[in-house]
Amino acid sequence: MSFNVAIDGPAGAGKSTVARAVAKEMGLIYVDTGAMYRAMALFMLREGVDLKDSGKIVEKCVQADITIRYEDGIQVVYLNGENVNPYLRTEEVGEAASVTSPIPRVRENMVRLQKELAAHSDCVMDGRDIGTCVLPGAQLKIYLTAGSDVRAKRRYDELTAKGESCSLADIKADIEERDYRDIHREMSPLRQAEDAVLVDTSDMTQDEVINEVLKLCRQAKE
Repeated sequence: MSFNVAIDGPAGAGKSTVARAVAKEMGLIYVDTGAMYRAMALFMLREGVDLKDSGKIVEKCVQADITIRYEDGIQVVYLNGENVNPYLRTEEVGEAASVTSPIPRVRENMVRLQKELAAHSDCVMDGRDIGTCVLPGAQLKIYLTAGSDVRAKRRYDELTAKGESCSLADIKADIEERDYRDIHREMSPLRQAEDAVLVDTSDMTQDEVINEVLKLCRQAKE
């Protein structure tokens, strides 16, 4: 039986960074579900689809072939045969993903692939509904969160370090809007699974968070 770790939480909580580090340390495969949804959003943006037209999104989503491969231990997301990793982390794609990802047909396609990956691999998977929907039987579930001010500042620092011009107030507003959408969406809303461990990272360094999650992983494997 595969050993699965589910990490859920709101936008900007550091899920991907923590999950990636924990997977490497524990010898697990890291499955970045957010990147998969972002690939679908990127496809919609490239196709010029009106993101307010859910019918068009449903019609178009079947044309997006999204696959995951592991190259030199790194997850690479392919969209219709193209490695799109370099394009997935922009604010535009993130915003589009928060609109397209709640659509049932889009989620059905992604969840199927995610479940297949987890059934055949010891993995760490992060997202919004992993512990509650995708991997309800995961041996360890973690809900990773932080205050919106903290998450906005982290994102601001990340973007400015890359030389991008941005507004802290705009980033915070965007994060709070995405939180609202994720929590109130009809299908698979963001919430903490009943058996998930809450890890509030507001006053923790990145290393402290990683070490805490590693400790929980080792305990779950005993």
